[in-house]
Amino acid sequence: MNKIITKPNQPYRLRAFTLGALLASSAHAQAGAFTDALGSGEVQLNMRLRYEQVDQDNALKDADGLTLRTRLGYGSADYHGLRAYLEMENTSALIEDYNSGPGGNGKSQYSVIADPDNTEVNQAYISYTGIPEANLKIGRQRMIWDNARFLGNVGWRQNEQTYDAVAFSNTSLPNLTLDYAYIDNVRNIFGSDTDMSNHLIHASFSGLDFATLAFYGYLLEYNASSGLRANSNRTLGGYIDGDYSVSGVTLLYRAEYAKQSDYADGNNAIDADYYHFILGAAAKGVSVKFGYELLGADSFSGFETPLATKHAFNGWADAFLNTPADGLQDRYVSVGGKLMGIKLLGVYHDFSADKGGADYGSEIDLLAVKKFTKHYAAGIKYASYDADGFSVDNDKLWLWGEVTF
Repeated sequence: MNKIITKPNQPYRLRAFTLGALLASSAHAQAGAFTDALGSGEVQLNMRLRYEQVDQDNALKDADGLTLRTRLGYGSADYHGLRAYLEMENTSALIEDYNSGPGGNGKSQYSVIADPDNTEVNQAYISYTGIPEANLKIGRQRMIWDNARFLGNVGWRQNEQTYDAVAFSNTSLPNLTLDYAYIDNVRNIFGSDTDMSNHLIHASFSGLDFATLAFYGYLLEYNASSGLRANSNRTLGGYIDGDYSVSGVTLLYRAEYAKQSDYADGNNAIDADYYHFILGAAAKGVSVKFGYELLGADSFSGFETPLATKHAFNGWADAFLNTPADGLQDRYVSVGGKLMGIKLLGVYHDFSADKGGADYGSEIDLLAVKKFTKHYAAGIKYASYDADGFSVDNDKLWLWGEVTF
């Protein structure tokens, strides 16, 4: 490095000029590093072509939809712990013999396939990792906590659900992960916004050999402009989730409980319980699970999880996206494994009411997915809901191919 020498009687303006030149040089270097970080990032591309058919036992016409979902994103390189990411998403209907849902194509004579034509900013955030063992993310982002039962991206739909939020995660304490998020807007699968003021807290401890312990609090407040002010609620709960191997067999278990009540200006009739129990075993690549999930009844709407990836629970036919007035009991068994590199899964559900125990019907779900290298995948999925006192018979079929770079 060149050394600058000045005499004691050197004019002040020369010293000021020298200091200014050094600062300008440093600023130029910093600007160059920042520009390099922006220009040396990574492009991400995901495309999913999917055919969906819906056959419901009602007056609506059967629905057929062929849609192409394209996501194109760009993430900058790291700059002193800062990183920016922007992702655009487009869903285009190639065959549109279906009702695309609220604010969609208006084809109300057809059954719903919730994949409207849409182009939007799917994600746009800045993340900061300059704090040791922590991550801060600000902006529109994908959020999936735990199994997505309370916070998810509804990733099965072509237009996923994202959040305008501030999210902070910290792992500085041994075996403990602490998460906090503030969400002020939900961008849903129909491309519309819900104005909210939500505080979400989650803590998980993985220091036990046999299980993970977690506790959470989800405070959901609908703002007046949403028209859903009365639905504001508070959910407090926790779970233990783990496995234990013995003699080549892995035992699987989960026990979860949560309590939901009114919050902010929510209706004071909100008062419901949630239970989820799983017991299973896995051996030689095959797993069998028995589960019981309860969304309890109350005199308002029953236990609700409005930010969840609901499609992953209570049957893929989506008959129970909204909790019935008398609540929901879901007793299910699943069998999964791989054959010739193909992921296979079958699930049987038996549904009934929480209050009164009325039979709601049953459902069979089947899935086969094959990945071809890390870039390509294809799948087939089928759901058949046999109604008994709730909704109508409903059969759905999906075929898709996906590419990711």
